[in-house]
Amino acid sequence: MSGWATVPGGVPGSSGVPGGFVPSMSRRAGAVPPGVPPRPPGWGGAAAGKTPWWQQEGMISRVLAVAGVGVTLIGVVMLLVLAAQAGFFGPVPRVIAGAVFSVGLVGTGMRVFGRAGGRVGGISLAATGIAGAYLDVVAVTSIYGWLHPVVGLAVASGVAAGGVVLAMRWQSQPLAVLVVAGAALLSPFVTSELVLLAFLIVLQSTCVPVQLVRDWPFLHAMRTAPATLATLFAIAVAVVDDSAQARVCWLLTAAVAIAVIGLVGGVLVVRKRSGDIVAALAFALSTVPLLAAPAMFERHSATLVAAGYAAVLLVVAALRIVPKLPELLRTPGSIAFVATIAGSFALLEACVGVTRVQTLPIALFLVALCYLGLAGQRRSRSTAAIGAAFTMVGSIVYFATMTPEALATQRLAHERLGIATALGAALALAVIAAAVWCARRLPGMAKGGTDESTLFVVASIAGLYAVTAAAVSIGIATGSADGFVIGHSAATILWMAAATAALFFGLRNLSRSAAVAKLALGSGLLVTAAALAKLFLFDLATLDGLVRVAAFLVVGILLLLAGTRYARAFAEAGATKPDSAATPR
Repeated sequence: MSGWATVPGGVPGSSGVPGGFVPSMSRRAGAVPPGVPPRPPGWGGAAAGKTPWWQQEGMISRVLAVAGVGVTLIGVVMLLVLAAQAGFFGPVPRVIAGAVFSVGLVGTGMRVFGRAGGRVGGISLAATGIAGAYLDVVAVTSIYGWLHPVVGLAVASGVAAGGVVLAMRWQSQPLAVLVVAGAALLSPFVTSELVLLAFLIVLQSTCVPVQLVRDWPFLHAMRTAPATLATLFAIAVAVVDDSAQARVCWLLTAAVAIAVIGLVGGVLVVRKRSGDIVAALAFALSTVPLLAAPAMFERHSATLVAAGYAAVLLVVAALRIVPKLPELLRTPGSIAFVATIAGSFALLEACVGVTRVQTLPIALFLVALCYLGLAGQRRSRSTAAIGAAFTMVGSIVYFATMTPEALATQRLAHERLGIATALGAALALAVIAAAVWCARRLPGMAKGGTDESTLFVVASIAGLYAVTAAAVSIGIATGSADGFVIGHSAATILWMAAATAALFFGLRNLSRSAAVAKLALGSGLLVTAAALAKLFLFDLATLDGLVRVAAFLVVGILLLLAGTRYARAFAEAGATKPDSAATPR
């Protein structure tokens, strides 16, 4: 056995694993025991210098400990529930046996923890005992009814708090996670729906103080996920099952409690540790049940719930931008960001609830205006993205009514268009202007570059469509029999007027800013081409009488003005720079 060191209870090739031997030179990379040929390349097994996970020190013991916790807690559940169903023992012996067993496990764990190598065993025993005691309290409250729910929740909170205190004393995140996981995952087997939510919310709130002292990210997730998922499941059942409607108020209360605990806990923790992303993610997870809660109610109640939640979250987010308040309240940026996203979803729910299909784009465009205006003023990309999302959703809903077919067909136009679509088109124009202004103020937007040119081209196309929709909708809304043709005539004239204005603006800036002039002239010529195409391809065939004559006359005059001004501007530019090369006209 020369060159091999014996480790009691080890296995060949392991380090610190009971039951075998390890090479005495295994500490040195690439060391091979005498007489053992080196492994050929591609032979398999762990790479040189990297120990497989199952051979890492303490890994097997941890796996066995976690398995032991799970199996033992399942046994406790069987003692409390299955024994009762089968008629074994009586209620009192079952409860007393569970309590004594749990206390014994905690006591044994505390003794084992203080011994050499007893940390893993002590943690697993204590976690099993504390989680078992929690399940015992849940059973006493829910199954047997020996404790009033308020008293039962208080006792359960004390048990959970005791486990948390022990975990902090031992500086053991695994102990805290095992206690919460064991109690949360097995509580559904010993209690009913609403009582279960209450006990899970107790677990969520009890662990908040721990996060203020310890940076335990896994505990964040474990304390938040069970209550959130259970409440979401209960809400889904209430939505599809009419018999569950009697519980909707309690489910709403549970969702509010989860959201409040998530918000308060997230703010306190991130104030303590500004880089704690897990705390912000846990807060985001806690907002989901209350976002889903409106689905349980009829339209008006759902709108009130969504609007109230949106108001609270957006106020939390706004605390970051009100002068002097950020220093006073110290609202963390990550929490404000999550509140903005969740509040925007709640605001979208409120918009859907308070409007109809025809008026929904109006509400969405108004919200988009607010976000884009704030984004431009604050130069915030995230706020601009939310504004763009509301703009996109509003545009899709608006386009579903204001289709090209509806604009081009008189019968469909009279069926679908009216004052609501006219107001929506006007707001769409305002949103387009706000989006262009906001985009040009955001960091990274190159003035006069390709991005800005693309922005103006897209804005021009969208603007032409919105102008046409507004003109035709107003014509239809007047109730006139010729409203459709008058609206299209006005749209063509407005197209050409906008093109002329863009050309004049570009010509005025020839000597001041070549980039601005190029952009304005290009946009103006593009809109001019579009106006002429509409005039000859659509208006000539659709319009009739004086309306068609007016369209051709006004567009022709505007073309003459634009052409005259265009020629004079370049002639003046050539006169002021006689030695320069000829400028393309």
